[in-house]
Parts: sequence; structure tokens; C-alpha cells
Amino acid sequence: MSLFWRVFALNAVVLGIATALLLWAPVTVSVPVVLTEAMILVAGLVVMLVANAALLRMSLAPLDRLTRLMTTVDLLRPGQRLPAHGRGKTARLIRSFNAMIERLERERATSSARVMTAQEAERRRIAQELHDEVGQTMTAILLSLERAADEADEPLRGELRQAQEITRGSLDELRRLVRRLRPGVLEDLGLVSALTSLTTEFATHAGLHVVRGFDAGLPALDQQTELVVYRVAQEALTNAARHAEADRVEVTLRHTGDAVELAVVDDGRGTGAAREGAGIRGMRERALLIGAALDLTSQSRAGTRVRLTVPVPRKQP
Repeated sequence: MSLFWRVFALNAVVLGIATALLLWAPVTVSVPVVLTEAMILVAGLVVMLVANAALLRMSLAPLDRLTRLMTTVDLLRPGQRLPAHGRGKTARLIRSFNAMIERLERERATSSARVMTAQEAERRRIAQELHDEVGQTMTAILLSLERAADEADEPLRGELRQAQEITRGSLDELRRLVRRLRPGVLEDLGLVSALTSLTTEFATHAGLHVVRGFDAGLPALDQQTELVVYRVAQEALTNAARHAEADRVEVTLRHTGDAVELAVVDDGRGTGAAREGAGIRGMRERALLIGAALDLTSQSRAGTRVRLTVPVPRKQP
């Protein structure tokens, strides 16, 4: 039954019952109307309106739920659906909306995968150019400054030594930037070694006290999954260092059942609710690429917890 005929039928039932009561009930209406008769008519009208409102609310409840979902749906949180029962227009509308959301989620995942792949390729290219061109140029400058300082007299020698130290510090910063753009340790030594190097680097340069806890014998993950886990940990540590005003960060990598769980917990100021900035949305998009679940909890003055749960397929016997 369409929505129009459903509403029409509800009103027809209410009006029909009211008409039947007027026909067979021992109620008369005088002219002018007596107070008792007016009270009876008003009471009947109130009953009709209440019954009509209740029936209409029940009938339109699926549309209300659909409206609420339409205003709150987030493609970065897949799986938000409404149950659709029956064959009416309302049920068909809900099924069409569910199909549209499913199609949009697939398209979003596909486009995000292309964007992330292009982003990683661009990072790799920039890191290679920085290492091969800028890095070699700065190394040549450093060697030239060293030779000039050996041959110069004071006070010029002291100034050249100072310029040499500045150049050496810039070269170290450049190498650190290259490692962040292209984690060569991840490709060469694996996820645990890459996370160890990442946390050590943050502890050294950001002044954070980093506590690591990595399980031994973690299941093997494919290259894309390892890269997603690494990037999520990198973004979580960056947020803790830049925005959380944290002193201590705990990074754990556990094997729990059929999943590998990465957790980054800081003791920063927190927000009371995790703010969905570009960094967090980027982590959610990366999690969707590998079918992982990303959960963020932030308590005011109690820190933030980032948890990435990566499903691991069972080995066939």
C-alpha cells in the first residue's frame, strides 16, 4: 500500500468510527448546544485527533528514521543501514537509499585507494629527489665548508665551523624528513622495526616519553596493510606531539584473536570528544582501504586513545 493510501485509510478508519458512534450512540445535539453536549463533542474530537496522530506517527516512523540517517550518515563509517520490511513504497525507498549508500561507499573506497596510492607514489618521488639532489648538494657544501675551515685563520675559521654545524643540522633534518616521507625501514625490515624506529625518532625530536609494547610472533601482513598501520601510528604520534600537549605516549601492537590491534594512547589534555580534523579523516580513509576499524576516544584532561583493528584471515588447514 502506498503512503497516500495508507494515510487515507487511517483517516477513513478514524472518521468511520466517529460517524458510527454518532449514528448509534444515544447522543443528541440541541440548538442551542447544551454545555454537556458540547463537552461530549469536544472530548470525541480530542480522541479522534489523538488516535489519528498516533496512527500517523506509526505509519511515518520509517520515514523519520530515514531522515535522521540521511542527516548523520558518514561514508567513513560504513555499514549504516535501515531495515526495510514489506513491499510498499516506503520499504522500496529505504532499500533504494541503502543501495545508494552501499554504492557510494564502494566508490569512496575505490577513489580513496587511488588517492592514497598516488599520494604514496608522490611521497616516494619527493623523498628520492630530496635524497639524491638536495641531500648530495648539502653534503658537498658540508665538505667544502670543512676544507675551508681547515685552511682559514681565526676568526673566519670559527664562523665557518658554525656554518658547518648549521649545515650538518639541516642535513640531519632533511634525512629525517626523507624517512618520514618514505619509510625505507618498513620495506626492508618489516613493521615492528619500522614502528620501533618511528617511536625512537619521536622520542628524540619531540621530547615525548614513548613506551612500546609489540607482541612477538605477529601474523604476516601484506605490504599495503603494513603501510596503513605505519601511517596511522605516525599520524597519531604527530597529533600527540603537536596538539595534545602530551608527555607520555604508549604504542602497542597486539595479536588478538583474528585481528592485529594497534593502539596509541597519550596522556595529553584531551578534548572530551575526538575532533574530526584532516588527520583523523585521513586515518579513517586509510583504515577503510584494508577493511580495518578505527576507534578514537578522547577524554578531557585524560588523553586520547587511537585504536586500529586489522582483521587477519585465518589460515586454511
